[in-house]
Amino acid sequence: MTVSGGPRVLAVLQARTSSSRLPGKVLADLAGAPMLVRQIERIRRSRLVDVLIVATSSDASDDPLVAVMNEVQVQVFRGALDDVLGRFAAAVREVMSQHVVRLTGDCPLADPDVIDAIVAHHLLSGADITSNTVEPTFPDGLDVEVIRTEALMAAATEAALRFEREHVTQFLYRRPERFRIASYKGDNNISHLRWTVDEPDDLAFVRSIYAALYPANPEFGFMDVLRFLDRHPEVQAINSRFERNEGLHRSIAVENI
Repeated sequence: MTVSGGPRVLAVLQARTSSSRLPGKVLADLAGAPMLVRQIERIRRSRLVDVLIVATSSDASDDPLVAVMNEVQVQVFRGALDDVLGRFAAAVREVMSQHVVRLTGDCPLADPDVIDAIVAHHLLSGADITSNTVEPTFPDGLDVEVIRTEALMAAATEAALRFEREHVTQFLYRRPERFRIASYKGDNNISHLRWTVDEPDDLAFVRSIYAALYPANPEFGFMDVLRFLDRHPEVQAINSRFERNEGLHRSIAVENI
């Protein structure tokens, strides 16, 4: 399968309201707007992303999410609630870019400079998938994966295990003999920091960050967050007890892999 004619880089932002641990989190208020809107503000500052699509489910529970996306003029694709890989691939078929940036809607501190650095690394490397997650050095919540569209479509066609359908890129990572995998690392390993939103304490954490930084500088970056946390370790402690990638680990355990 050869992709041509479309934009070079598409970002697909996965989001739904039916989160098991914190239902409705993507629409929770964050500095006066839904959390997902704040994340989109940040993604839109990327210089290397040509098109952004929000991929959500066709379930009625996600109708309010779609209404919000219409208000902020973001393209939406609706697909299967439980087959996340299938939904993701179907969203990509709407645009057919050469490369796809996978982002998830629980990362309101996503950084456009980090996104661009990983996209650039991917384009230079010639890899099938490039990420900062396999060998993590960035905080949990700055996760970026960039996938060659042909590789993504192979995964969507062939993946059979439930956890491979739920966690979009696991089919690729589990076949290094077939797919070229590249990693992007930061200068320092700060992967112990938790900036994602899965629990009520995570939401309290990012609300504290936004309350401190957003009013003066809506375009604050992850280095601004680090400097703030250095001065306020009590904020960093709000959600520090949770394990990274808990959902993935549970899915793998269910499959008994």
